[in-house]
Amino acid sequence: MASSTVDQGKESILQFAPFQSAVDEGFWHRLSSLKLNKLGIDESSIPITGFYAPSSHRQVSNHLTLFTESLPSESNEQSFKPAISRGNRNRCPIPGILYNTNTLEGFQALNKQSLLKAEAKKIWEDILSGKVEEDCSLLSRFLIISFADLKKWSFHYWFAFPALVLDPPATVVNLKPATQWFFVEEAESVTVACNDWRNMCSTTDVPFFLVTISSNSAATIRHLAEFEACQRDGHKVLFGFYDPCHLPNNPGWPLRNFLWFIFRRWSLPTIQFFCYRESRGLADLELSLVGEASISNSQELRNHQNTPNAVGWEHNNRGKKAPRCISLAKTMDPTRLAIEAADLNLKLMRWRQLPSLNLTVLSSTRCLLLGAGTLGCQVARMLMAWGVRKITLVDSGRVSMSNPLRQSLYTLDDCLNGGEFKATAAVKSLTRIYPAVEAQAVVMAIPMPGHPVLSEEENSVLEDCKHLHNLIDSHDAIFLLTDTRESRWLPTLLCANANKITITAALGFDSFLVMRHGAGPFRSSHDIKAEAVNDLATEIGSVSLADNIRGQRLGCYFCNDVVAPVDSTSNRTLDQQCTVTRPGLAPIASSLAVELVVGILHHPSGNSAKAEFGNSIDTGGDQPLGILPHQIRGALSQFSQMTLVGHASPSCTACSSTVVSEYEKRGLDFILEAINHPTYLEDITGLTELMKSAASFDVDWADQTGEDDDDEFLQI
Repeated sequence: MASSTVDQGKESILQFAPFQSAVDEGFWHRLSSLKLNKLGIDESSIPITGFYAPSSHRQVSNHLTLFTESLPSESNEQSFKPAISRGNRNRCPIPGILYNTNTLEGFQALNKQSLLKAEAKKIWEDILSGKVEEDCSLLSRFLIISFADLKKWSFHYWFAFPALVLDPPATVVNLKPATQWFFVEEAESVTVACNDWRNMCSTTDVPFFLVTISSNSAATIRHLAEFEACQRDGHKVLFGFYDPCHLPNNPGWPLRNFLWFIFRRWSLPTIQFFCYRESRGLADLELSLVGEASISNSQELRNHQNTPNAVGWEHNNRGKKAPRCISLAKTMDPTRLAIEAADLNLKLMRWRQLPSLNLTVLSSTRCLLLGAGTLGCQVARMLMAWGVRKITLVDSGRVSMSNPLRQSLYTLDDCLNGGEFKATAAVKSLTRIYPAVEAQAVVMAIPMPGHPVLSEEENSVLEDCKHLHNLIDSHDAIFLLTDTRESRWLPTLLCANANKITITAALGFDSFLVMRHGAGPFRSSHDIKAEAVNDLATEIGSVSLADNIRGQRLGCYFCNDVVAPVDSTSNRTLDQQCTVTRPGLAPIASSLAVELVVGILHHPSGNSAKAEFGNSIDTGGDQPLGILPHQIRGALSQFSQMTLVGHASPSCTACSSTVVSEYEKRGLDFILEAINHPTYLEDITGLTELMKSAASFDVDWADQTGEDDDDEFLQI
């Protein structure tokens, strides 16, 4: 028959089952994200939350577990504390601290004993200050040190559960199942009281409590702060705690600090403790234990002021006091690994060199690539390297046998059976390289001036014009990478009309041009007024050339032309029809083109930014990416490169206000007339009159300047 008193038995040293840890995979993913996106090289401690519950199995102990929500979210700017979900009976939250190092050597060099003492001191101070009576979870503080190898997706870590050492140690008498300790009536009442306590949302996360039993065997669960009131009422009091341990002869680790608190707070030489355990979510007094612990120096503990010694570093799976290592690389989906690893370089750049780098802007920018040849392939690769994920490629050609060696997105398989469309093959290749890229292919020819349209083809050409108009409207940055001069005219006009970021890259045999087009002619009223004031100041000579550059709209690809774009492919030899260029030019020009876009996206003035040079006065801290030039011209034969600026021409056949206004008024009819009548653009922009005036001067300009024809310099 069960007895309500303690049978006299042999005293023995009270031994505790160590806490065991478990880490959910989501925790490591959150830590990696925090490290890359927020912490960088900061090794400051991070507050975290661990969760545990009473043992619920006869053969398995519950672990203190870290989940995704154990870490603070990246958006939690104020407190940088993890969000704790209350009211979950299976997740009693325990406060912890994380030290994550930048290197494996740093992890190994951490002073483990010093860190353990620091956390033990916090527990001790919480006992002395009375905080434990307000929040008893503070008794189970824990510590974890780690090193996250973000390249290999491996994590080195080591848990510590600081436990204050009693000296001399506590002894225990008659540790036995609770059913053998209580009378039947008491056991039934304790079971009901524990179930009620655990089902209350306000108490499921209170791991230390009092079990009081009145003279009529009625049991009640109370908070620690009510101990003295329970004593005055003459109730029998047991000190209960959520016991994660399943062993029949040992209480769990949380009891260690609980005993120190009890002896230090109330100077009790002997106490009865209750190891609360469950089965199927309900109190199980057959699994739960009750024992009597005593200590010989309770009065000394009452006056103890210095932090006691502490133990608590966890043993690994081999039973040794050593860290653990886990690798998630093999268990993760390769696509997910690729996505996580793709932005690693960009996120590392933000740690030191470019903390203001805006990866969100880059990943959300929609880029339209007109041309999927040598330049288009390289530009697409460079965009993905910068974190751009939305790419549309437009091309009407097919992959030929000569393409794969120079055009990096194609292989021999793309050339077979007449060749796959370049745009389609390029998108497939981009997806293989980076599965998360949002790439689209558009197989379409771009209507061009100088290439008259037959009447039966007009509807098809006009549909292409509409499609191109819609594509440009729906994208943020447009790259002109086609292989003829005239194929760039319509996109330039549409971009000027929509005021889009526009980049041109063009190749000669050993020379290249990369430029950003200026903003459209019809910008905000503020920009127009600024330009008008600047023009007036220039007329009266009150500003310098540098000031003039700051105010004028930058030119487009066609602003230096004195003739309208015409057919450049007819009556040409093979070497003139093909892109004959030194292999190194395309990667150089493509990289510069993408760098220009990244610079524009990070510039405070965006597409309206003025042209800057290497000696620009006002570049630096506000523009960590450096200067933002207008044009970059290079010659590989001389290994030379220079930055130039060209202003918008009022007679430009592509971006002038005259041409853009005509397009807005007449729409597709205007485009059709420009395509079918080569001199139309020259007539409406005044170039025809300009050429007539120039013809009246008997000057050989080529001899005067010694320059080559720009068309030859920029042969595509």
